[in-house]
Amino acid sequence: MSETDKQAPAATGAGASAAQTRPRAGYSANASISKSNDKRKRALTILTVIVVILGLCWGAYEFFIASRYESTDNAYVQGNVIQITPQIGGTVTAVMADDTDLVKAGQTLVKLDPADARVALEQAEAALGQAVRQVRTLYVNNNSLSAQIASRQADVVRAQADVQRARADLQRRSALTGDGAVSKEELQHAQIGLDNAQSVLSAARAGVTAAREQLASNQSLTEGTDVAQHPSVLAAAAKVREAYLAFQRTTLLAPVDGYVAKRTVQLGQRVAAGTPMMSVVALGDVWVDANFKEVQLRNIRIGQPVTLSADLYGGKVQYTGRVLGLGVGTGAAFSLLPAQNATGNWIKVVQRVPVRIAIDAEQLKAHPLRVGLSMEAEVDVRDRNGEMLAAAPRGTPVAQTSVYSELDRGADADVQRIIAANLGRPPLPAPAPATGH
Repeated sequence: MSETDKQAPAATGAGASAAQTRPRAGYSANASISKSNDKRKRALTILTVIVVILGLCWGAYEFFIASRYESTDNAYVQGNVIQITPQIGGTVTAVMADDTDLVKAGQTLVKLDPADARVALEQAEAALGQAVRQVRTLYVNNNSLSAQIASRQADVVRAQADVQRARADLQRRSALTGDGAVSKEELQHAQIGLDNAQSVLSAARAGVTAAREQLASNQSLTEGTDVAQHPSVLAAAAKVREAYLAFQRTTLLAPVDGYVAKRTVQLGQRVAAGTPMMSVVALGDVWVDANFKEVQLRNIRIGQPVTLSADLYGGKVQYTGRVLGLGVGTGAAFSLLPAQNATGNWIKVVQRVPVRIAIDAEQLKAHPLRVGLSMEAEVDVRDRNGEMLAAAPRGTPVAQTSVYSELDRGADADVQRIIAANLGRPPLPAPAPATGH
């Protein structure tokens, strides 16, 4: 056997071995590709499941939470900041409260020099007393004139009797003149006596007429009223009330309970009426103005419950409230310089509308707030049966105080005291002075 024949089977064997090796390599590559595809499919499936779950979670959140609540962090505490200003001018003699002080309604805050006001009050009181006495004189004159008329009427009766006697005497003498029993001189004296009697009668009648006219004139000043309600007395009493109020207003009182802020008044300062002195903030009656976007207002209604939290206390303190009302315009509409949206370079800006929210009073007492603090508000909009705007006018005052009515009652008491004293009645007790006097 030749060497060639010996090598052929070997080559053939090598080729067969190579041929057997190549199919095994291809099978391994296909298996690797298949495994990679399986991993990719598994990853895509997992991703798809995650996306579906996230979508379901988002849909559930939108349906159960987002669609039922509207929230904003653009909310701030607001309250009534009551400015204390004098109603009359004067010099400050005492400052009774400072910043951060707690004051009660009716408590003295500032005192002004009362000297000028006291003098004016004393003059008005004297004028009222004089007016009462002058009106009393009118009523006394009525009685005097009535008596005078009665006296003049008696004079008329006597004068009429004298005239009748003088006329009868003249007639008798005239009848005797023809017989010569009575002289012409005596007849002339009788005629003169009759003329004198008639003159006296005319004068008496004129006196009665004059007295009646004077009585009618005097009665026109007193008819239908008494001394206390006479126009002259009422005019003088009004002057007393004016002076009394001016005197009491030299003491500035706190109209409500609250805390003092922004004190600017100083001792010895000369102030005019209307000068700001300080402010009183009633922290027990504050509310929240939450500025919601336009798209958030479609489901907000008056009366809906609200959950609030303050940056001052953090999320640990939750306040409950309710929607009191929605603003009638955006902040831009009521700004000092409103946006000119009609210009060519207009840019749309999402507007916000203030929503007023009341806070529970007991929660405010437990965790007091300050004006201007930041808040977060979340409105539960599930109940949409309420109104978007107020449907009826307010029936009660927004704020009210009875501090100043005490001054009016004191003025009335002072007037009644002066009238009683000048009518000759027992004097009434002097009115109690207002707080601070």
